[in-house]
Amino acid sequence: MNESNSDTSSKIVLAKWTDRFFAWLIDFIIISSISTAIIFASLGSINYEFEEDSFWMENIQYIPTSVLFFVYWTILEYKTGQTIGKKIMNLKIVNIDGRKPNLKGIMISSFGKAFLLPIDVILGWFLTNEKRQRIFNKLGDTLIVKIKEINDISDVKYLKD
Repeated sequence: MNESNSDTSSKIVLAKWTDRFFAWLIDFIIISSISTAIIFASLGSINYEFEEDSFWMENIQYIPTSVLFFVYWTILEYKTGQTIGKKIMNLKIVNIDGRKPNLKGIMISSFGKAFLLPIDVILGWFLTNEKRQRIFNKLGDTLIVKIKEINDISDVKYLKD
């Protein structure tokens, strides 16, 4: 017999833009550091003085770093719903119903963050809805929510199968 807590609610608490920004900043610092170390190890140095018409040289760090971000967000958010930054900020990515999102939705959301974040955020702010979604969150049917903290250990109930 399975008992349920009558106080349990089906409310979804949307994450604040500031919490989302700090989660992103934590992830950005981690992945940028890793990317810089990889490029440094691969090329022997990081030289930011490029020739004026060398498009590929100017983007030598942007492209692999964006790919690394995309892979990082896709894998962690699909497997656990959280990146390191989201875990620290107590956030999670979910689908519109508050359940685990599908891989396609995660990939769409991750693509926007990894490759088009400024456009994605700015358009998201101007075209935002009550769900605080970036454009690519809308396209992927995903939300960023605040995970409810257990404030009082006496509220925890243990049930057996």
